[in-house]
Amino acid sequence: MDTPHTTPDDDVPASKSQRKRDMLELQQLGEQLAGLSPARLDALDLPASLRGALGEYNRIRAHEGRRRQAQYIGRLMRGVDPAPLREALLDASGDSRAAVARLHRLEDLRSQLLADDAALTALLVAHPGVDAQPLRAQLRAARAEHAAGKPPKHYRALFQTLKQLLENEDDGSS
Repeated sequence: MDTPHTTPDDDVPASKSQRKRDMLELQQLGEQLAGLSPARLDALDLPASLRGALGEYNRIRAHEGRRRQAQYIGRLMRGVDPAPLREALLDASGDSRAAVARLHRLEDLRSQLLADDAALTALLVAHPGVDAQPLRAQLRAARAEHAAGKPPKHYRALFQTLKQLLENEDDGSS
């Protein structure tokens, strides 16, 4: 089995400089994880000690304290597989293909709802647990807002409602 400090083609340990680069990369990954919301962190399979260290990093305000906490997080990260964590960061930042596809799906659904009432009927049939009245009110407000040339407040609120609906759907199916 290859350890992070050996190369795959031979059993010669990595240089000290390479080990430092690896540790720095894990430390930076940990700092990026600290920027995720608590809900996204809960979805990840993180050890309790790492989860606590990430929370503590967010509470610390002093520069030196944050630097030392980041080093500690990097040390804890050595025992965790970084691949799923990197994927979670890509998904959170919207850089992954799945996140981009989800956003396009939401935008298309919003456009269909604004263009045609039949799309609302189809959405309500597909999601029987959805309360139709607030959704209809949001649609009417977004349409009126667009017709009046006002800033897209309700248009954005409709997007967030649809996003929440689809996230709940995804959580229920997994």
